[in-house]
Amino acid sequence: MGSSNNGINATGGSHVVSSAVASGRDARAAVHTGGSARAGDGRQQSPEEIRELVSRLIEELGRSDHPDRADLIEVAEDAREELTSENRRTGKLRMLARTLVSAVAGFSALASLARPIEEAVRGL
Repeated sequence: MGSSNNGINATGGSHVVSSAVASGRDARAAVHTGGSARAGDGRQQSPEEIRELVSRLIEELGRSDHPDRADLIEVAEDAREELTSENRRTGKLRMLARTLVSAVAGFSALASLARPIEEAVRGL
């Protein structure tokens, strides 16, 4: 007989958003369409939510042994400050987010925090 497709079977916890599936402990899934990042419930993230992500990144940078952590904390603080502005400059935020992502690429814990920030800023 032919093979069957029973859909996706996930154990150990799973998270499904639209057409994305993540499986495993504390799994998160996200769908990115049209360049905007969506929170786990499918809605666009607010500047306040992005600020919270940036704050978490700053905390992790402070605990890390990244050789440029002081400079990266300063970049992240600039981004957090820009997110509070009523006339925030999304171009500046995108540049700051890209800088953070490229700088922490080799540090997996930091990269897992920086990437969602960059994607969420694209959605502003």
